[in-house]
Amino acid sequence: MTIDDLVTREGIYYQKFTDVPFNGKITGRQQGSVKDGKREGSWVFYHESGQLGAKGAYKNGEMTGAWIWYHEDGTVDTKGTIVD
Repeated sequence: MTIDDLVTREGIYYQKFTDVPFNGKITGRQQGSVKDGKREGSWVFYHESGQLGAKGAYKNGEMTGAWIWYHEDGTVDTKGTIVD
């Protein structure tokens, strides 16, 4: 399942044509897990080129903890910590 296979309504991810919040793994340019329709746990994001774009974690659909964003050439752009 890719993120493009889902739709969002009021911040909750659903599989297209359903009313049940999505639970499962997301693959592709965005990779991570969705629980009860919200991003949960470790996530990685890739640039269109396939180069790593960002990595960090979500808790109940909100970014949390340490995050790193990367330039297209693979060098670090920004590091930050998001406090709950």
